[in-house]
Amino acid sequence: MMKKPSTLIRLAAVGLAMTAIAACTPRRPVDSGAGNATPPAGTNDQFRAPGSGNVDGGALGAAAPGSEQDFVVNVGDRVYFDLDSYRLRSEVYPRLDAQVAWLQRYPGVTVRIEGNADERGTREYNLALGARRAESIRTYLVERGINAGRIDTISYGKERPIAAGSTEDAFARNRNAHTAIVSGATR
Repeated sequence: MMKKPSTLIRLAAVGLAMTAIAACTPRRPVDSGAGNATPPAGTNDQFRAPGSGNVDGGALGAAAPGSEQDFVVNVGDRVYFDLDSYRLRSEVYPRLDAQVAWLQRYPGVTVRIEGNADERGTREYNLALGARRAESIRTYLVERGINAGRIDTISYGKERPIAAGSTEDAFARNRNAHTAIVSGATR
């Protein structure tokens, strides 16, 4: 589904505002808890502005600052890709910029970028594509100042779909990269 240019501009403006707010917020110490951030199933959260909450009613500030839930709800942990592509789409930049700001605010957090693909294609092809998708996110974060040692990547190829079925909508949702908190976030 294509968004109108005015909607994309508003989303970008909200993302920039969130980044500016994040830069002005005092840093808080982060506990050394561990876990995996998993978004609610059935949402296409890439097109929501950071801080707009999740489908379960989450809202800005509802999660403890520095927690995995804070990252998932207020920043966003997943971006989507076009078919057979690992090139970042323009609408993912506000989400990735918000991830950069959050990771800068919580320097003790490490993440794992998990690359995924839809069910079409061979297992080998999809593992390679998932790896390139994860690496494209990692490269973006590192180029914007996040220490490369804080970021691991892995490809799950088509092995861990988030949407069941063989429809175009399911395929689109399964072509993604997920930023999972590995350690350092508060519980």
